[in-house]
Amino acid sequence: MTKLPADFPAQTDKHSTEEGAVFAPRFDSSGLITAVVTSADDGELLMVAHMNSEALRLTLETGIAHYWSRSRKSLWKKGETSGNLQTVIEMRTDCDQDALWLKVRVAGNGPTCHTDRHSCFYRTVDISGNNVILHK
Repeated sequence: MTKLPADFPAQTDKHSTEEGAVFAPRFDSSGLITAVVTSADDGELLMVAHMNSEALRLTLETGIAHYWSRSRKSLWKKGETSGNLQTVIEMRTDCDQDALWLKVRVAGNGPTCHTDRHSCFYRTVDISGNNVILHK
């Protein structure tokens, strides 16, 4: 893969950001960008994570998803210890380039969630009554 420059380009103006061909991701005040991750095979929502510029650069250079762990405050190559690596099939950015959508294929169809589930989104929120209840 191609080696990327040290820094991503800065956004110049609204029109260029929304309509231009330059990928200029906008990181938040903590230096992070949100990544929504779905299965490239069936579209299922697998997880939501964050990337710093290093994680994004490594993802683009290797084709394997890397994230920034806010709790551990460290770079995280998804699946490195479990073997369930996420190969990025497609990456999209939203209109103002402050969020990413990764379509991935998980090695061995292994679990994505640390709870050993396919998706981190395994519970529904029941809002039909007076109490908000989680269901598996």
